[in-house]
Amino acid sequence: MSEKLQKVLANAGQGSRREMEKWIEQGRISVNGNVATLGDRVEITDQIRVDGQLLTLAQEKPVCRVLMYNKPEGELCSRKDPEGRATVFDRLPKITNGRWIAVGRLDINTSGLLLFTNDGELANRLMHPKHEIEREYAVRVFGEVDEKVISQLKKGVELEDGVAKFTTIRRRPGDDESLNSWFSVTLSEGRNREVRRLWESQGMQVSRLIRVSYGGLELQKRLPQGGWIELTLEDVNPLRQSVQLPNETESLINEKRNKLDHVRISRMRRSVKKHKLNKNLKRRK
Repeated sequence: MSEKLQKVLANAGQGSRREMEKWIEQGRISVNGNVATLGDRVEITDQIRVDGQLLTLAQEKPVCRVLMYNKPEGELCSRKDPEGRATVFDRLPKITNGRWIAVGRLDINTSGLLLFTNDGELANRLMHPKHEIEREYAVRVFGEVDEKVISQLKKGVELEDGVAKFTTIRRRPGDDESLNSWFSVTLSEGRNREVRRLWESQGMQVSRLIRVSYGGLELQKRLPQGGWIELTLEDVNPLRQSVQLPNETESLINEKRNKLDHVRISRMRRSVKKHKLNKNLKRRK
């Protein structure tokens, strides 16, 4: 039975469906020696090449894996950077079948929860607007925010790419004498810099932005910045259920090694510090 080419590529762990559609448009994919076009369907027996390299399609879909990563400010959500800057992919564990796909993006000045998966279909559905997966952010805004601004941001604001709004806005406790105010905001789509642009539309400056949850999955408080942990089926399957995918029944996690205890946290911090030092040294050369 034939399937859409971009879906086959996503299921093979090459990237999300959206990313695969871009690759097809860029002429990076060929099927049986012919440059592929959007709309092509393929069989398991077809020869698919990505940038000239033959793609081996597994007869069975690999085990769905999901990583939780605590992104620091200053890292790019790109696989490589021409300027040699740090990226969120630099320190992820090696994967034998497919590759890690980032579920959405965070800009270089935003920190917090970032999910990675080897399942292209899961990544695609978690990012697709029709599934309305909720994202929650902690945002620090410079200046006084009155109720009129809050009401407008919940009602909707016309941005250059359409109307956008926060689903909820809640003030977080803070210093009454500070010039900054902290808020918890949620929205159900992931447009480029959407949180920042919404506040900027009201003349407000965002001085700090942290993603704290995605699809109901909260960032583990003990997870150091730059550290990652693989999710158990207890967390993976609710994510899959939220986008109408069947439960995963297998896991590659060693429960004992995956425990986020004091020893592992200390090891993560040392590793992150060492990587940062090495990265800086390379850029100076």
